[in-house]
Amino acid sequence: MSDPILSLKGVRTNIAQYHILQGVDLDVPRGAVTMLLGRNGVGKTTTLRTIIGHWRAHEGQVLFDGQDIARLPTPAIARLGIGFVPEDMGIFSDLSVEENMTLAAVSGPIDSTRLEWLFSVFPALGTFWKKDAGTLSGGQKQMLSIARAMIEERRLYLIDEPTKGLAPAIISTMARALRELKEQGASILLVEQNFSVARALGDSANVMDDGRMVWSGEMKQLATDAELQERLMGLSMENH
Repeated sequence: MSDPILSLKGVRTNIAQYHILQGVDLDVPRGAVTMLLGRNGVGKTTTLRTIIGHWRAHEGQVLFDGQDIARLPTPAIARLGIGFVPEDMGIFSDLSVEENMTLAAVSGPIDSTRLEWLFSVFPALGTFWKKDAGTLSGGQKQMLSIARAMIEERRLYLIDEPTKGLAPAIISTMARALRELKEQGASILLVEQNFSVARALGDSANVMDDGRMVWSGEMKQLATDAELQERLMGLSMENH
């Protein structure tokens, strides 16, 4: 694969006495959606948090566009053009939707064209623009969380389980937004437990187990091979 936007090489991350990442190798191609899959607790979230600098890699390299960012603080990593949507959403409940979005636009006033696009993919944002974020439903909060990461054009988006616990209608809205983001040329690294979403959005897939990558390849190869899914993730996902 030619010139990935992000490469992890031999990344090890320890949290307290626990060795969470045990030599992770990962390539994220430009302009594509890369899925990060695996059972719960195998290190997927820790991988994203290590890339964005919330956890510090003890060994290995995190190369973003050829630059090793493994020792940089989180704000410096974000300024390079990496957006992060954590699983816990990270929104400010006592601020309005508008204030949440304004805070997320770190490089200046919100771009009106960008905002119009976000209103088109997430109509609820416009409806609740002046409301406190804390009054939104779980699905609306998740939309706001993703919209905050999208309010400025980033070169790479790290998104942790965006559809977890959401109703099917909101999941399809979310999937459409991510597809449009990809069509704009963005690179996306996506942790997702919903296999039908992974199959619909993913270009390539990486499966983790016990702090390591155990399989990398094209998403369509994994999506059409029930035996491979069973072996890698311990459950048949044909019906999911």
